[in-house]
Amino acid sequence: MATLLYRIGHFAYQRAGLVLGIWAILLVGILGSGVALGGQTQESYAIPGTESQDTIDKLGEVFPQAAGAAVQVVYTAPDGASVTDEPYRTAIVDIAAELADVPGVDSVLTPYDEYASGAISDDSESAFSQVQLSGLSTDVTAETLDDVTATRDIAEQAGLEVAFGGQVFQDNTFGITISEVLGLIFAGVVLVITFGSLASAGMPLLMALIGVGVAIGGITVISAFVPVSSTAPMLALMLGLAVGIDYVLFILSRHRTQLANGVEPHDSAASAVATAGSAVVFAGITVIIALLGLLVVGIPFLSVMGLGAALAVLVSIFVAVTLLPAVLGLAKGRLTPKTGSRAHHRATRPDTGRPTLGHRWVNLVLRAPVVAVLLVVGVLGTLAIPALSLDLNLPDGASEPAGSTQREAFTMLKEGFGPGYNGPLIVVVDITQTTDIFGDLDTIGAALRTLPGVAFVGKGTPNPTVDTAIIQVMPDSAPNAPETKALVQAIRDLATSIDDDLRTPIAVTGATAVSIDISNRLSNALVPFALIVVGLSIILLTMVFRSIFVPIKAALGFLLSVAASIGATVAIFQWGWFSELLGVETPGPILSFLPILLMAVLFGLAMDYEVFLVSGMREEFVKTGLARESIVHGFSHAARVVTAAALIMFFVFFAFVPEGTGAIKGIAFALAVGVFLDAFLVRMTLVPAAMALAGDAAWWLPRWLSRILPNVDIEGEGLRRHLADKEWAISQPHAITAEGAVFGLPESPFGPLDLTIDAGAVVVLTGSATHRRVVAATLAGRLDPVFGRLQVMGFPLPSERSRALRAVALADVGDSRDNGLTVGELLAERLDLAHPWYRAASRRSLLAGWIARLNGALGTPSSGRDAGPIVAGTTVSSLSALGRAAVHLTAALTETPGVVIVDLGEGLPVDPAGRDLVQVLAILAPASTALIVGAASFPEAIAVYRGARPLQTLELDSRDRKALQR
Repeated sequence: MATLLYRIGHFAYQRAGLVLGIWAILLVGILGSGVALGGQTQESYAIPGTESQDTIDKLGEVFPQAAGAAVQVVYTAPDGASVTDEPYRTAIVDIAAELADVPGVDSVLTPYDEYASGAISDDSESAFSQVQLSGLSTDVTAETLDDVTATRDIAEQAGLEVAFGGQVFQDNTFGITISEVLGLIFAGVVLVITFGSLASAGMPLLMALIGVGVAIGGITVISAFVPVSSTAPMLALMLGLAVGIDYVLFILSRHRTQLANGVEPHDSAASAVATAGSAVVFAGITVIIALLGLLVVGIPFLSVMGLGAALAVLVSIFVAVTLLPAVLGLAKGRLTPKTGSRAHHRATRPDTGRPTLGHRWVNLVLRAPVVAVLLVVGVLGTLAIPALSLDLNLPDGASEPAGSTQREAFTMLKEGFGPGYNGPLIVVVDITQTTDIFGDLDTIGAALRTLPGVAFVGKGTPNPTVDTAIIQVMPDSAPNAPETKALVQAIRDLATSIDDDLRTPIAVTGATAVSIDISNRLSNALVPFALIVVGLSIILLTMVFRSIFVPIKAALGFLLSVAASIGATVAIFQWGWFSELLGVETPGPILSFLPILLMAVLFGLAMDYEVFLVSGMREEFVKTGLARESIVHGFSHAARVVTAAALIMFFVFFAFVPEGTGAIKGIAFALAVGVFLDAFLVRMTLVPAAMALAGDAAWWLPRWLSRILPNVDIEGEGLRRHLADKEWAISQPHAITAEGAVFGLPESPFGPLDLTIDAGAVVVLTGSATHRRVVAATLAGRLDPVFGRLQVMGFPLPSERSRALRAVALADVGDSRDNGLTVGELLAERLDLAHPWYRAASRRSLLAGWIARLNGALGTPSSGRDAGPIVAGTTVSSLSALGRAAVHLTAALTETPGVVIVDLGEGLPVDPAGRDLVQVLAILAPASTALIVGAASFPEAIAVYRGARPLQTLELDSRDRKALQR
């Protein structure tokens, strides 16, 4: 990982203009596409596979008039007046007539119609009309809604107070308010304090805004094709800003520290992307995996939210590892802290002078680690107590912005009729098997009235085809009240007895029932999802830190943070504590998907801080073996950056609380509290205290588990080894150099081997077939050396095996299988593999050139199998052993390698014409290409070869390999 990121950072730094141009085109293109496609957010809380959703889908087929979106027009007469009096009655009827003519309106039911029983309040001061729209709420146009609300003037002229309610009026817009701007300003202040430089402080903000722009543009494009909740882009905006700033902060902080210590800007940028960028990629991937875990819940709108947020995090990762080094390439060394500044002092002399706040804090914690652990657990446990009364539900009209028409309609219905009229339940009856339709509907209505919590039951209304009927049930309680959930379950329990008695199956649906089903599914998924996230964190951290204690401690701390965050959210948003201070106008149930979303996002952020704090501890422990000193050292070096990152996260998240919509307000608060508690109590207090108590055991990992787990190398140990090997390889003047190289597999090695092979040299290699093949595969980058140093054409192995693959070609002439190929076919296959497709036109001339070179090296014997020149149609099997060997070498040479390895099998073939195979192969290979010829034995090879190339011999099966290389 670190090596790959180093190469990416190196490329972006060198090609700054190209990378910046690509990002500019991407940003403008994706934002322009979103605007051109006209994508808009819309609420669609569909939940396939539940009774309520399946019933809605069925109504859409058999009773479309009842399945479409609906609008409630709520009227209130002046005090002491009645909606049945004039001129109020006439105004309400006139409004209904106007509404019936609006395009997109299917039907209008006034309070005075036969089937509108219960539409006039007991005191006659309030009433409502039911407007049925064509299609679902996602299909309703803005023009239709404008025409509907335009009828308001008729009621107001008559003296009526009127409001329009329904899901179609939900606030689906999103945007940045002054509070979000203040959050960015606070983040900027933290960055200025952290870096001591305006230019450095502005860079994370700029990078984050570019990433957010791309992510929001992508979500806007997607919203043109699928329903996207308004919460999705707001969540992406909030999360994209937070992680975008943090990820750039981590890399930029490492870069400036290295610059202050004299590292060249180019090397510093690439290595900062490689080391700090590895932690960024790891943390980002954990967030993405957790967000994609929302797909398993099976709720479409939540899946879209998870995908949108994951896209924002993914873009932030790419910005940090590609765009940032490109910008650093433009800045060059101008970001180096000024000599004598606090930033320069901290970077160059971190362990001398006045102790930092982080150093003093960790020493304070380690004085009494047991006390620190008990205090943190006690505080978080206390904050988590309210979570035991967690009540989940989807937002209703009460969560809409004050002054909105839906909020007004919600309040008027609640005051005039009772809270249950804001969440009517629709009981759907299958009447295909009954002969007494109205009698059975009356019986079902009477049974429904006996249920506790029922305020009103309407008349049964059959559809035109008389196979389905609906009965409207008004609860006594509010849509999000626990009593309403109990009533829905009671109706479903009643369904069995009604079906047995009347043969008329019933099902309950409606927006309230759908909301309840979503909440139930999310509640049931909460524990399995938590287990998945915790299990994932343990596996990932075990790979990173090679420890059992560290991941278990991190997972338990994460659960404490989540529980405390949910508890604080319940206390304020559900219980109403201090709700006025945060602008929570109507405390009530917590958003159904908030706990799962909180776990998904906070998981990645917590692992982010864990990695940056503990990786330094592990690196120091590996060097010194001193557990306590490693904790102090690692914490002191990472505390400042982690503190800045956590404060930025907190400010960005919390900025969405005062002015956020009802849904995003609770999510933002939970994330802000979660980040604060996890960073400062868990990661910066509980973690060092717990690791101090564990001592050396904190880094214990069973050997069998160490062998199974892949090595992530997040600290960049492999990168440092690669850079050292690369520097050594570049300094070598030889085509191949081996120093103490051990070949084979760890369980069956052979070596060590020291050798140097010059460009253009001829090497005669002898030994067993197994050893020869292992050496050839290793030199060609197909097999890693077990130990030692090895370079081929300036590329160290194994870290640059991909380049060695292109620099070394293999020719196994000991394999006599040729499948009847001609010389032209064999050479053409290798030419196709070695040259790009756009050079296919020149293949014929290349083929002719190689055949001519082949004939020049072989000569033209007057007799024997090779009599006459070789042509493209000559079959390989018709040639002599020497001819076949020459053809296979020629095929390998078409790849234009720097080294070619030819294996002859058991020995040097004897040519009837007296030609020397090694001489022929040496003539074929270009003068700069090193030629390695391997066989079981070469009894006469050295004696007969008298070419101008330097000759070396190497016996692999000898114990003293240094002595036998000559």
